[in-house]
Amino acid sequence: MGDTPFITVEGPIGVGKTSLAKAISKQFNFALLKEIVDENPFLGKFYENIEEWSFQTEMFFLCNRFKQLGDINAHYLSQSQSVVADYHIFKNLIFAQRSLNLDEYKKYYKIYQILTEDMPKPNVIIYLNASLDTLLKRIKLRGREVEKNISPLYLEQLSMDYEQTMTIFEKEHPEIPVLRFSGDDLDFVKSEQDLNYIFEKLSLSLRKTAGQTYRTGGC
Repeated sequence: MGDTPFITVEGPIGVGKTSLAKAISKQFNFALLKEIVDENPFLGKFYENIEEWSFQTEMFFLCNRFKQLGDINAHYLSQSQSVVADYHIFKNLIFAQRSLNLDEYKKYYKIYQILTEDMPKPNVIIYLNASLDTLLKRIKLRGREVEKNISPLYLEQLSMDYEQTMTIFEKEHPEIPVLRFSGDDLDFVKSEQDLNYIFEKLSLSLRKTAGQTYRTGGC
């Protein structure tokens, strides 16, 4: 974890990670890293039959995120250019644990450990959560074809997995601030006041973490 700000936004499907990451990128003039989703050729099949297509789906995501983070480190962070990403690499384990069988997960975890050993680590994590009803409404609203068959039960279990993972992460990595925001209480897409509230909390965390002054409205 270096001094150059590297922010990751995390949370379950539909919570608004990409929307918030875009807003932070624009507000603070940070480079934006967006995860590859629609390009995954296995994703639609995965939502139709998780057991059959889970390993292919998770391996595609892992390899692509490995390449993305390597590029971000080489072209931005190493050049002291701040970055905000709409995912943290640990999300791979959250999804893999939920969808892979034990033998598949053991193989997957070995590969994950090798690939992530030297990856850049974030200075601040923004964790968004929301109720199942809110997540389902937002998924329906954005209308992605590959997400139309998402099971509400799968989404609910995934949300619980995220909550457990973040709680453990905070205990094991006290040096990395985690900013928690509820999508049920804040609508940062429609409310400028809610969005500015998040900006202010992020600015404060960056000042504490890096000893630098970040103002809402730009660097």
